[in-house]
Amino acid sequence: MGQKIHPIGFRMGETATWESRWFGDKKKYRQFVVEDIKIRELLMKKLKGAGVTKVEIERASNRLKVLIFVARPGVLIGRGGTGLSELKKFLMQELNIKEESALEIAPMDIKAPDLSAYLVAQSAAEQLIKRLPAQRVMNQILDRVMRAGAKGVRIVLAGRIGGAEIARREWKATGTMPLHTIRQDIDFASVPALTKSGYVGVKVWINRGEAIES
Repeated sequence: MGQKIHPIGFRMGETATWESRWFGDKKKYRQFVVEDIKIRELLMKKLKGAGVTKVEIERASNRLKVLIFVARPGVLIGRGGTGLSELKKFLMQELNIKEESALEIAPMDIKAPDLSAYLVAQSAAEQLIKRLPAQRVMNQILDRVMRAGAKGVRIVLAGRIGGAEIARREWKATGTMPLHTIRQDIDFASVPALTKSGYVGVKVWINRGEAIES
C-alpha cells in the first residue's frame, strides 16, 4: 500500500495537515480553489531565491492568511521588512484585495533545509539540468540528507538520464523508509527537470523519524 499511495496523503490528519484550511459554500468553493492555485504559483515563481518549500493558506470571515515556509527568510522579509510589504502589495494587486487587513503574510523559517524533500528534489533537478552525472548527484544527496539527521532517504530518477537514447529508471536509497508506518514523518516531493533530452522526473522520500505528537 505504501508503494501505491502518496506518502503525505496517506498520513493526512495524523502526522500531516492540509495545505489549504477553509470552508466554502457551492458558490465560493470553486473561486477559493482557483485562488489558492494562483497564490502558490505566484509565490513559487517570485520567491524562488528564498527557497520556498510550501505555501499554506487559511481563510476565515473575509480574512486570508498565507503561511510561506522558506529556507532563507531574510530574502523574503528584506531589509527592514520592505520585501514583505512589497510582497503583500503584489498579492493584493493580483488577487484584487482592497483592504490591507484582509491579507496576512506569515514567513515560516525552515530550520533544516536538507530535510525538506522539495528543496532536495529541486536541487537535484537543477544539477541534472546542468548535465552533472546522475550517479554523483544521487550519492551527494544521500550523504547530505543523512548528515542532516535523516533516518533514511530514497531518490528516484526516471527519463532519458544523461541524454540516453532509451528512457530508464534509476534509484538509490539508504537508511530506513517504513512507508506503511503512519507515525513515521515521511516527507515526499516530485520535481521535473527539463534537460536538453527531455524531462527527467526526480522523486525524493525523506524519513525524518517518528513524528512528535502535539
